[in-house]
Amino acid sequence: MKLLSVIVPCYNEEENVADFYEELMKTEEFFKGKDVDFEIIYIDDGSKDGTAKEVHKLIDRDNRVHFVSFSRNFGKEAAIYAGLQHAKGDYVVMLDADLQDPPALLPQMYSYIVNEGYDSVATRRVDRKGEPPIRSFFARRFYHLINKMSKTEIVDGARDYRLMTRRFVDAILSMEEYNRFSKGIFGWVGFDTKWIEFENIERKKGETKWSFWKLFIYAIDGIIAFSTVPLAIASIIGTLFCAIAFVGILFILIRSLFWQDPTSGWPSMVCIIMLVSGVQLFCLGVVGQYLSKTYLEVKKRPMYLVKEDI
Repeated sequence: MKLLSVIVPCYNEEENVADFYEELMKTEEFFKGKDVDFEIIYIDDGSKDGTAKEVHKLIDRDNRVHFVSFSRNFGKEAAIYAGLQHAKGDYVVMLDADLQDPPALLPQMYSYIVNEGYDSVATRRVDRKGEPPIRSFFARRFYHLINKMSKTEIVDGARDYRLMTRRFVDAILSMEEYNRFSKGIFGWVGFDTKWIEFENIERKKGETKWSFWKLFIYAIDGIIAFSTVPLAIASIIGTLFCAIAFVGILFILIRSLFWQDPTSGWPSMVCIIMLVSGVQLFCLGVVGQYLSKTYLEVKKRPMYLVKEDI
């Protein structure tokens, strides 16, 4: 009998734990008919509500439910990696506990893997209904920007909801970097991937844990992880301003020699100094981002710490 590992990252999802389980069980008959059994791995990313208590109730009902709880909140990327490490299945799938990733798609995804030989079946949203317009605008600009900057394709609207074969999962686990951006890693490892589209599904319970600021930081992490173009941009800007400064010096020398024109007032000089200083700080900030990621990598700290493993 084959085994399907279902990874469910959770952070303060007390209201959704049981509902997710019930929705997943609606696909049980299909997989029984295919001689496939479940293991369900809830990864508790340091929740402060009753998420752990709700998962314990499920463990009492179903011995296929597993539970890994972090000592604190390490972030979704750490939860994804922990789930992949703990998964023992021939096939592995990741879904969010908030039911924005519909378990009803699993039979279709499994069929693509088994019948058509794909190593991965991924999902993407075709719309962003229910999201604030500003957030949707910046999300689309991010995907457009990162695909211009990076050689790794990152599909607009891609979800972490993905069914994978064992060799695909092993390839992901071989990338042990501390600063992770899973959407990029999935694209970087390659293999044959089938994309399934679905309309956006809003949360039924609870609130999203992703604020605009967290998404902005996550976007920066993604660009830094899969592109060195910002470093090249910083170098180009520095070279450009050096050239402008050189031309400016020549202009001032020629004007002073031929027209004896006195130096302009201090306001223009202050504006120039502030502009150049701002560009310098921007370029320094770009270099600093890459340096900080390198600093975190070389310290070799664990990606997460486990408090409870059932």
